[in-house]
Amino acid sequence: MMDKQNSKSTKPYHHYKTGKRALFIGGLVVLFIAVTPFLFYSYESFPDSQVWETSLFTIETSFPSWYAFAWYFTGKFIPLYLLLMWFFTCKHWWHWIILVPITMYAFQLWGVLNESNNLDELELIYLLPLMLVVVPVVYVIRAKLFDKVRGDDLKSFEEELALNKSTWQQIKDLFR
Repeated sequence: MMDKQNSKSTKPYHHYKTGKRALFIGGLVVLFIAVTPFLFYSYESFPDSQVWETSLFTIETSFPSWYAFAWYFTGKFIPLYLLLMWFFTCKHWWHWIILVPITMYAFQLWGVLNESNNLDELELIYLLPLMLVVVPVVYVIRAKLFDKVRGDDLKSFEEELALNKSTWQQIKDLFR
Protein backbone atom coordinates (compact mmCIF):
# COMPACT_ATOMS: atom_id res chain seq x y z
CA MET A 1 0.00 0.00 0.00
CA MET A 2 1.39 3.32 -1.02
CA ASP A 3 1.50 6.10 1.54
CA LYS A 4 -0.35 9.16 0.42
CA GLN A 5 1.63 12.39 0.68
CA ASN A 6 0.10 14.94 2.96
CA SER A 7 -1.22 17.74 0.78
CA LYS A 8 -0.24 20.32 3.39
CA SER A 9 3.12 21.99 3.15
CA THR A 10 5.93 20.99 5.48
CA LYS A 11 6.44 24.63 6.48
CA PRO A 12 6.21 25.20 10.21
CA TYR A 13 3.06 26.62 11.74
CA HIS A 14 4.65 30.00 12.57
CA HIS A 15 5.14 30.62 8.83
CA TYR A 16 1.37 30.52 8.28
CA LYS A 17 0.81 32.68 11.31
CA THR A 18 3.22 35.29 9.94
CA GLY A 19 1.62 35.12 6.48
CA LYS A 20 -1.86 35.59 7.91
CA ARG A 21 -0.63 38.43 10.12
CA ALA A 22 1.03 40.16 7.16
CA LEU A 23 -2.14 39.74 5.10
CA PHE A 24 -4.23 41.21 7.93
CA ILE A 25 -1.89 44.20 8.37
CA GLY A 26 -1.79 44.73 4.60
CA GLY A 27 -5.59 44.69 4.58
CA LEU A 28 -5.67 47.33 7.31
CA VAL A 29 -3.25 49.54 5.36
CA VAL A 30 -5.44 49.22 2.25
CA LEU A 31 -8.54 50.07 4.31
CA PHE A 32 -6.84 53.12 5.89
CA ILE A 33 -5.83 54.39 2.44
CA ALA A 34 -9.27 53.66 0.97
CA VAL A 35 -11.07 55.78 3.60
CA THR A 36 -8.94 58.89 2.99
CA PRO A 37 -11.39 60.52 0.52
CA PHE A 38 -14.17 60.16 3.10
CA LEU A 39 -11.92 61.62 5.80
CA PHE A 40 -10.89 64.49 3.55
CA TYR A 41 -14.43 65.46 2.59
CA SER A 42 -15.62 65.25 6.20
CA TYR A 43 -14.98 69.02 6.41
CA GLU A 44 -18.28 69.47 4.53
CA SER A 45 -20.21 68.30 7.60
CA PHE A 46 -18.95 71.20 9.75
CA PRO A 47 -21.10 74.32 10.25
CA ASP A 48 -20.42 77.42 8.18
CA SER A 49 -20.28 79.72 11.22
CA GLN A 50 -17.72 80.72 13.83
CA VAL A 51 -19.84 79.36 16.68
CA TRP A 52 -20.73 75.67 16.75
CA GLU A 53 -23.69 74.98 19.01
CA THR A 54 -25.04 71.54 19.87
CA SER A 55 -26.97 70.17 22.84
CA LEU A 56 -23.64 68.96 24.29
CA PHE A 57 -21.32 71.91 23.68
CA THR A 58 -20.80 75.36 22.25
CA ILE A 59 -17.37 76.26 20.85
CA GLU A 60 -16.00 79.16 18.86
CA THR A 61 -13.12 79.43 16.40
CA SER A 62 -10.97 82.33 15.22
CA PHE A 63 -11.20 80.98 11.66
CA PRO A 64 -13.90 82.51 9.44
CA SER A 65 -16.01 79.39 10.17
CA TRP A 66 -15.76 75.83 11.46
CA TYR A 67 -16.10 74.77 7.83
CA ALA A 68 -12.91 76.72 6.98
CA PHE A 69 -11.12 75.29 10.02
CA ALA A 70 -12.07 71.74 9.03
CA TRP A 71 -11.00 72.40 5.43
CA TYR A 72 -7.56 73.60 6.56
CA PHE A 73 -7.29 70.74 9.07
CA THR A 74 -8.10 67.99 6.57
CA GLY A 75 -5.83 69.62 3.99
CA LYS A 76 -2.91 69.21 6.40
CA PHE A 77 -3.94 66.03 8.23
CA ILE A 78 -4.65 63.77 5.22
CA PRO A 79 -1.21 64.24 3.57
CA LEU A 80 0.45 63.79 6.98
CA TYR A 81 -1.60 60.64 7.58
CA LEU A 82 -0.64 59.19 4.18
CA LEU A 83 3.02 60.15 4.53
CA LEU A 84 3.19 58.49 7.95
CA MET A 85 1.66 55.33 6.51
CA TRP A 86 4.18 55.44 3.67
CA PHE A 87 7.08 55.98 6.08
CA PHE A 88 6.10 53.10 8.37
CA THR A 89 5.36 50.65 5.55
CA CYS A 90 8.24 51.53 3.18
CA LYS A 91 11.08 49.02 3.02
CA HIS A 92 13.43 51.08 0.86
CA TRP A 93 16.67 52.52 2.20
CA TRP A 94 15.65 56.07 1.31
CA HIS A 95 12.45 56.12 3.39
CA TRP A 96 14.09 58.38 5.99
CA ILE A 97 13.88 61.33 3.61
CA ILE A 98 10.08 61.11 3.95
CA LEU A 99 10.62 62.66 7.41
CA VAL A 100 11.12 66.04 5.71
CA PRO A 101 7.56 66.39 4.29
CA ILE A 102 6.18 64.66 7.41
CA THR A 103 7.73 67.37 9.55
CA MET A 104 6.50 70.09 7.22
CA TYR A 105 2.89 68.88 7.39
CA ALA A 106 3.18 68.35 11.16
CA PHE A 107 4.20 72.00 11.65
CA GLN A 108 1.41 73.14 9.35
CA LEU A 109 -1.13 71.01 11.23
CA TRP A 110 0.16 72.44 14.51
CA GLY A 111 -0.45 75.93 13.11
CA VAL A 112 -4.03 75.02 12.20
CA LEU A 113 -4.71 73.50 15.62
CA ASN A 114 -3.31 76.61 17.33
CA GLU A 115 -5.50 78.70 15.02
CA SER A 116 -2.44 80.64 13.94
CA ASN A 117 -2.99 83.62 11.67
CA ASN A 118 0.27 83.02 9.78
CA LEU A 119 -0.50 79.56 8.38
CA ASP A 120 2.23 77.98 6.25
CA GLU A 121 4.73 80.79 6.80
CA LEU A 122 7.28 79.77 9.44
CA GLU A 123 7.57 75.99 9.16
CA LEU A 124 10.63 76.26 6.89
CA ILE A 125 12.59 77.85 9.73
CA TYR A 126 11.79 74.85 11.92
CA LEU A 127 12.22 72.37 9.08
CA LEU A 128 15.70 73.54 8.05
CA PRO A 129 17.61 71.94 10.99
CA LEU A 130 15.97 68.58 10.28
CA MET A 131 16.83 68.88 6.58
CA LEU A 132 20.44 69.74 7.45
CA VAL A 133 20.70 66.41 9.27
CA VAL A 134 18.45 64.04 7.31
CA VAL A 135 19.45 64.95 3.74
CA PRO A 136 23.22 64.44 4.20
CA VAL A 137 22.65 61.25 6.20
CA VAL A 138 20.43 59.81 3.46
CA TYR A 139 22.99 60.80 0.84
CA VAL A 140 25.81 59.12 2.81
CA ILE A 141 23.68 55.96 3.10
CA ARG A 142 23.09 56.11 -0.65
CA ALA A 143 26.81 56.55 -1.32
CA LYS A 144 27.71 53.61 0.91
CA LEU A 145 25.08 51.38 -0.70
CA PHE A 146 26.20 52.24 -4.21
CA ASP A 147 29.79 51.71 -3.10
CA LYS A 148 28.90 48.17 -2.04
CA VAL A 149 26.88 47.51 -5.19
CA ARG A 150 29.59 48.77 -7.54
CA GLY A 151 32.35 47.13 -5.51
CA ASP A 152 34.44 50.29 -5.32
CA ASP A 153 36.75 50.68 -2.39
CA LEU A 154 36.81 53.74 -0.18
CA LYS A 155 40.03 55.01 -1.75
CA SER A 156 38.52 55.26 -5.24
CA PHE A 157 35.45 56.93 -3.70
CA GLU A 158 37.68 59.57 -2.07
CA GLU A 159 39.60 60.05 -5.33
CA GLU A 160 36.32 60.63 -7.14
CA LEU A 161 35.32 63.25 -4.58
CA ALA A 162 38.66 65.03 -5.03
CA LEU A 163 38.16 65.43 -8.79
CA ASN A 164 37.39 68.95 -9.92
CA LYS A 165 34.00 68.59 -11.60
CA SER A 166 31.51 71.08 -12.93
CA THR A 167 28.26 71.56 -11.06
CA TRP A 168 26.35 69.87 -13.89
CA GLN A 169 28.66 66.83 -13.78
CA GLN A 170 28.20 66.58 -9.99
CA ILE A 171 24.42 66.63 -10.43
CA LYS A 172 24.63 63.95 -13.14
CA ASP A 173 26.80 61.82 -10.84
CA LEU A 174 24.11 61.91 -8.15
CA PHE A 175 21.81 59.92 -10.44
CA ARG A 176 24.21 57.41 -11.95
